[in-house]
Amino acid sequence: MSGLSPLRRTYRGRRVLITGGLGFIGSNLARELVALGARVTILDALIPEYGGNRRNLAGLERKVRVQIGDVRDRARLPRFVRGQDYLFNLAGQTSHMDSMTDPDTDLEINCRAQLSILEACRLHNPGIRVVFASTRQIYGRPEYLPVDERHPLRPVDVNGINKLAGEEYHLLYSEVYGIRSTVLRLTNTIGPRMRVKDARQTFLGVWIKQVLSGEPFEVWGGQQWRDFTYVEDAVHALLLAAAKPAAIGAVYNLGGSGRIRLRALAELVVAAAGGGRYVVKRFPADRRKIDIGDYYADDRLIRRQLGWKPRTDVRTAVERTVEFFRAELPHYL
Repeated sequence: MSGLSPLRRTYRGRRVLITGGLGFIGSNLARELVALGARVTILDALIPEYGGNRRNLAGLERKVRVQIGDVRDRARLPRFVRGQDYLFNLAGQTSHMDSMTDPDTDLEINCRAQLSILEACRLHNPGIRVVFASTRQIYGRPEYLPVDERHPLRPVDVNGINKLAGEEYHLLYSEVYGIRSTVLRLTNTIGPRMRVKDARQTFLGVWIKQVLSGEPFEVWGGQQWRDFTYVEDAVHALLLAAAKPAAIGAVYNLGGSGRIRLRALAELVVAAAGGGRYVVKRFPADRRKIDIGDYYADDRLIRRQLGWKPRTDVRTAVERTVEFFRAELPHYL
């Protein structure tokens, strides 16, 4: 045991539940946990509009336990959380536009279901360690850049409001009931197994789908600043957050390896694909109302307290993502 890495010592033989585990980040997390020797259970509803895809577990089917279930089904939640050592709570509705056109569904998944999960933990497994995947969307339009964890929280859409409530539930249950929880505020996460059929997770997926299909893609505005986190780096942050006692009750921003303007990002996509083209257009009026403008994160807190830092620059992240979908695109359309 002494020769094992710290993360392998933490997770080897441990029981881990991943909600939303058939999705983009959850499936990449599952792969790493299996490699670390964990006993992984995945809970996913496989709702077509969201990110779940059985192809995400290709080659891993016999190494994880998959439960098809919805986090909104309160009656079934106790059976899933019982006996688990860790819970990575990644299930969520991610589309900002969907949250505005169907706010009730967003409320049920991103808010009410989070409370139900925590209640199941409190009543049936109070010793579980929980990491909740939140979003930079809760900050709204930045007052200053880079955005740190002290920035005012002013969401500009229903999704951001409900994710903020989910955060607060996790922090409250950690403080009051001892459900040891950590919140990670993710920025734009990209990489293999991301959703590309539409923009419900990220616009970059649509760009990649279209450029690989020989179609032009649209860049709205193009001058906005963004930062991007490669999925392997996001997974590493999740694993560290659950493993480190210092993270209990804490909130951390994730960042990427430097900021980039969207038009420059489009150039990287074209270069990685070996050709293609894009069209710069005005930002659609309906989307501008809930757009946050420029954003990039100050992630010094998680670097200092947990020793995390992104290891993949945006160019490499785009290249790896394009190469994955060059071979796998038919399984994600």
